[in-house]
Amino acid sequence: MEILRKIACGAILVIAFTSNIVQVTAAKQRYVTCGSVVKLMNTDHKVRLHSHDVKYGTGSGQQSVTATEVQEDINSHWVIKAESGKVCPRGEPIKCGSTIRLEHLETKKNLHSHHFSSPLSGYQEISCYGDNGEGDTGDHWVVICSGDNWQRDDSVMLKHVDTDMYLSASGKTFGRPINGQMEVVGVRSSTGAVHWQTMEGVFLHAPDLAAKHMHMAHTEL
Repeated sequence: MEILRKIACGAILVIAFTSNIVQVTAAKQRYVTCGSVVKLMNTDHKVRLHSHDVKYGTGSGQQSVTATEVQEDINSHWVIKAESGKVCPRGEPIKCGSTIRLEHLETKKNLHSHHFSSPLSGYQEISCYGDNGEGDTGDHWVVICSGDNWQRDDSVMLKHVDTDMYLSASGKTFGRPINGQMEVVGVRSSTGAVHWQTMEGVFLHAPDLAAKHMHMAHTEL
């Protein structure tokens, strides 16, 4: 009887832990996390943040950043990383107010800005900069969102640390060689087309808690 009682208690413990695991996993799946590869859509113009190995013909001459209506383009993938000199654990939710970098997956350059004028609207230029994911402080962006963490279903603003400009889509489109793609710029006001939401992507989560909890439950049987 004593053995049966311990088995029953152990089963209840496992169920309780499993329930907690499901809740934790569901909670983590709501968040945008460090190391995730995402597409970011401007919610005002319904275009996805994009880059490619095409340099600006004016301004900095660096790799251009645009926005595209095409959903499936692989050049719209961005890796979420910590700011330079810091590391965020893979799968850790990105806190509102934290500073991040966005690395363009295909070209290994970071989303960047600086005091150059954009080619179409004359706002601040947005480019991709660096080598193998390493650039400078011009790659730093603050995530502005409500609550504690960046949630996947929420729109956020990205504010450039060095210049205090917000990442925005101007509404103006390019001709060749990037015909139809929209200009991405930095703007001073937070009331324009400055809202972005994660769409498609690979969202990493914290190391699996299930094995740890199951091991704890097993050792207490």
